[in-house]
Amino acid sequence: MRLVIADDHPLFRMGLKYALIHQGFDVVAEASDGLAALEACRTLQPDAALLDVKMPGMTGIEVCERLRQSNPRVVSVLITTFAEPAIVQAARAAGARGYVSKETDPESLARQLRDIVANPEIDRLPHVDVPRLTPRESEVLPLLAQGYSNKEIAKNLGVSPDTVKDHLARLYAKLDAGDRTEAVSRARSIGLLH
Repeated sequence: MRLVIADDHPLFRMGLKYALIHQGFDVVAEASDGLAALEACRTLQPDAALLDVKMPGMTGIEVCERLRQSNPRVVSVLITTFAEPAIVQAARAAGARGYVSKETDPESLARQLRDIVANPEIDRLPHVDVPRLTPRESEVLPLLAQGYSNKEIAKNLGVSPDTVKDHLARLYAKLDAGDRTEAVSRARSIGLLH
């Protein structure tokens, strides 16, 4: 299997390359940033791209999105230490087919990669439980995140402060939050706020 690997940490990238070669993969290119990874995929047409989530220039998620649009045959797999729900949601939306931990041992990584590339139609990203908000709750949440008071939110939406309190109570329950700060933090972590 032909791979492009991309990670901005040279020692990790080198170790990853040699571990994968030892597992029988053909690492056709390595890149230190997303733009170089995208170009390598366009030029070399690998079976898969193993991409770090956070890289300079263009993130692994952005590379997934571009590959999905321009070269969908290349299977995008993210490798990361970050498992925040918002990142998983963005990866899924961008077309990533897998999500593996940098802490995985080489044999397990090789097994996962082979399985993902052999069956790219199967979604192997972690499931993220995102609560469904009502349209009004979706209007209240960004105002809450901007630091508006209940009175300001009420005025902005043309409702009473008591109605805002009701919406906030439901938001807190859905987000399993005890206060405004916790609600905003949780909403950001699961991708409800950008």
